[in-house]
Amino acid sequence: MKKRKVDNLLALAVLSVIVERPMHRYEIAQTLRDRGKDHDMAIKWGSLYTVVQNMAKVGFLEVVGSERAGARPERVIYRITDEGRAEMADWTRELLSTPEPEPHRFVAGLSILAVLPPAEVVELLATRLEALDRTIETVRRELGELAGALPRLFIVESEFGLAMLEAEAAWTRSLRAELTEGTFPGLAQWREWHERGALPAEVAEMVERGMAED
Repeated sequence: MKKRKVDNLLALAVLSVIVERPMHRYEIAQTLRDRGKDHDMAIKWGSLYTVVQNMAKVGFLEVVGSERAGARPERVIYRITDEGRAEMADWTRELLSTPEPEPHRFVAGLSILAVLPPAEVVELLATRLEALDRTIETVRRELGELAGALPRLFIVESEFGLAMLEAEAAWTRSLRAELTEGTFPGLAQWREWHERGALPAEVAEMVERGMAED
């Protein structure tokens, strides 16, 4: 991945809204919240001031004025520069074209699955599936509402999120079925390990390796 002058994804989110018109930081934050960008990106709102300042320093934004309302502090108004537009387009191209491994808490749990007995894993996966199904139902409903109010161009990220949830649910349901039906390879040995009260040294080593990698 290319090294960015400002590599916080919040910077890209800011560019994506300020490209419409000059804004002050409070308006930027409100627009991002209104559009649910905090659901699409790991936004830390406390970083907004620093991110905007850094983008101005590297030439992606420039100050075009200020305003004051009543007793409120003066608000600096920024607009995007040509360099900022180029950065926004280049960064978006990279995100769309280049796959990048992303950490996932579920993957971390799967990597050390052996530390729990199979019967407990079956129950935990059932709990996860209930939560996933509720979330999928909610997202489907929200997507249906958005589809009637916004062009598809502006909700494709929600479609992708739904597809990922559905894929995770399908895979989790399949794994649970293997465990409950007894078709999971090595299931009897896995049960035996926990009945004896200890994992074999080689299995414990693999679990430790999985934890280290995650």
